[in-house]
Amino acid sequence: MEKLNWLKTWAVVVMTFLPQHLIAQDQMPDVKYYEQDDITNQIPYFDNRFHIDAQLDEITLLFYRNNGSPPIILVRPDGSKLKINNFPKDKIEWYDDRTFDLITIKQPMPGPWQAIGDILPNSKIMLVSDVTLKVDPIPDIVLSGETLKIKGQIFNREQLVDDPLFDDVINLDVDFYSTNNTGFDNFGAEPIEIGSFRDDGYDLDEYAKDGIFTAEFNLDFSPGEWLPIYKVIMPRATRELRQKPIILRPNPVEISVEATSDPLDFHLVTLHIDENNVDPNSMIFQGKITYPDRQTEPFAIMEGEGNTRIKKVGYTEAGIHRISLNAYGETINGREFRLVVPEFSFNVERMDGPLVPTIDGEEDTISAAEQAAEALAAKIAEDKAQLEMEIAQAKADQEAAQKQTLIIIGISNAVIIVIGLGVFFFLRRKKK
Repeated sequence: MEKLNWLKTWAVVVMTFLPQHLIAQDQMPDVKYYEQDDITNQIPYFDNRFHIDAQLDEITLLFYRNNGSPPIILVRPDGSKLKINNFPKDKIEWYDDRTFDLITIKQPMPGPWQAIGDILPNSKIMLVSDVTLKVDPIPDIVLSGETLKIKGQIFNREQLVDDPLFDDVINLDVDFYSTNNTGFDNFGAEPIEIGSFRDDGYDLDEYAKDGIFTAEFNLDFSPGEWLPIYKVIMPRATRELRQKPIILRPNPVEISVEATSDPLDFHLVTLHIDENNVDPNSMIFQGKITYPDRQTEPFAIMEGEGNTRIKKVGYTEAGIHRISLNAYGETINGREFRLVVPEFSFNVERMDGPLVPTIDGEEDTISAAEQAAEALAAKIAEDKAQLEMEIAQAKADQEAAQKQTLIIIGISNAVIIVIGLGVFFFLRRKKK
């Protein structure tokens, strides 16, 4: 394991209820605790007493309390009280959470102190004055797409800090930073957030609250030279551990396919294994094929030797096929690994021609589906234009017909008027 010595020595006192004889003597050189007895056990908060020597220039007190309870109150040797809303800002820093108080005091008053509050029982008293972080070294050969299990621990001097409540106060995170080495593909790459260490018994962590933190490194990013940086994050304090740079090797498995358009034949899927970093004879594979209709078929390759494996896939229909693959094996130095191979897709042509042309990464091609869509869009546009023309023509014809009807009506009315006037004058003349 690699070790980080924190540059600044600081003290943490965790106030709890175990008797003093259960505490390692080398953990409490400057702070004295009062023995418990049956009388004081009748009033629990009377047990939260401790003595600070005059030699301490600064201490950090950590009090665990019941979830949601108010912050504790500190009583100094002279009887004066320190509260969350009443303390000297130039000498005290106070961080309160729902489950704990973290208080840093500069030049604390020597003598007997007391803490009053809903402090949790049955934990242990701990003075932390020299904290180190130890993390498993990353293996020499790591592969892109691989998942690693890494363990980390926090030590107080040479003793493991295994207080379950202390785990809730800290976070252990890890990031990968590019070394910006021009000889690698990750030159200029952004930092990668790998994740956090956990001590909760889930995923790869074996036992909850055992003081052993476990992280799952998913190395699904660009190969190259990377610098792992581990961070211990506490309220008002952050420490880092920098391991030596690692070289993330390329994924050792590549996929190629010889596709067929004959319904009675098979597609030949070939797995190529790079033997520079892995033992090809140790490799086994588990994967699945997704067909154009989104149906899936799992498969496994358990046997084989050499740097190639071949899988026959029956013809079902034309279209895009996708292969998802997990690989398991050993590196050339005997370390077992598991990794994910990048997804691979291939096209199956129709008997009368390609459904989708072969895609070349260096050429900008348009698929038959896109061409058909463009043709359909052009036909729709043409039909729309034709329809608009017909509508316009029909509208013009309608307007002409309406105009002709109005003319006929006008002429008819004029004729009727003329005839009416003729009849009127004729009858009038006849009467005379």
